Amino acid sequence: MVNGKKLIRISSILVGIFFYSCLSIAMEKPYHHLPDGTFRNPEGSPKRDPNVKWSYKIFNQEKKKLDMTVPKEHVVEKEKVLSDLKKYQDDDYVAWIGHATFLIKLGETTIITDPVFSKNAGPLIFGPDRFTEPALKLNEIPKIDLFLLTHNHYDHQDMSTIRKFPYKNAKVLLPLKLKKYFRRYKDVNEMDWYDEIKINDNLKITFLPAVHWSKRSLTDTNKTLWGNFLIEYNGKKIFFACDTGVGKIYKDLGKKYGPIDLTFINIGAYNFFPIMPYKDKSVYHTNPEEALEVAQNLKSKKVIGMHWGTFVLSLEPIMEPPIRFKNSAEKYGFKNEDAIIYKIGEFGSLKKLLDYN
Repeated sequence: MVNGKKLIRISSILVGIFFYSCLSIAMEKPYHHLPDGTFRNPEGSPKRDPNVKWSYKIFNQEKKKLDMTVPKEHVVEKEKVLSDLKKYQDDDYVAWIGHATFLIKLGETTIITDPVFSKNAGPLIFGPDRFTEPALKLNEIPKIDLFLLTHNHYDHQDMSTIRKFPYKNAKVLLPLKLKKYFRRYKDVNEMDWYDEIKINDNLKITFLPAVHWSKRSLTDTNKTLWGNFLIEYNGKKIFFACDTGVGKIYKDLGKKYGPIDLTFINIGAYNFFPIMPYKDKSVYHTNPEEALEVAQNLKSKKVIGMHWGTFVLSLEPIMEPPIRFKNSAEKYGFKNEDAIIYKIGEFGSLKKLLDYN
């Protein structure tokens, strides 16, 4: 029979084992996982000034000053979009549907990124309205094999599009804790940073850090993860970086995964002055020059500017981002023609972009 002292000693040992096991598990958690179950940006990332308070009143007052005239050349005519969709159906291509929504065809796999086909970026009828229509309607898009979602903001995770999406057999790759929004889909894969998924013998996807945040309601700030996708196809590397701000993480990623053949990156939604203290500066969205800097840090050969020309999310002139992007290309080591701006609805041959047969 075990006496009281032995029981106390055994209990103490068990408690100690349990404590050190928990401590060990906690210590093994990656930096971006916080103890309360939320997430944070990579170590050393810029932080938003906690004293800044958002003002819808000021934002809407300033927004009224913007020229909302959309140049005709910004959008490809629908007849040509449909013609090009048929023309490129057997080739590898990139097509811009609008904002962060692209079609990327790689061999037998057609990818869609952050599909948003709704008239506004917000819950129900709320949120910013589109000022340019999607290049294709949801029922006009080709068969999708791979659905990539970067994070849960309304201009990226559009629940109306997700519900009406015609290809629910597509393989879905998304950040941690977002699977619950895809209950009607057959193959949904949550990914942490640095997770890899092999799609087929020629195609691999890696989920990588971004400098951003997540939120869809008043109570869920940073409760789901965000990030970038590295698409590796037949020896070529495509980096889909949306949304992100600058951060030292990109030099680290450039060393580990570079050189990158083609980087997609946000170049709009960067000016919130006078709400924010500095003009043309956002912690969570690169301005055009910062986007080029990130692409340079990734050792990118070519870079496509996106996340502009679709919604008014900020206060820079709506057609300013591509001008600054092209004008600054050489300063960051890119040829002018390698800082690429698409029209909404434009198709481009991926073989020409990446220079392969």
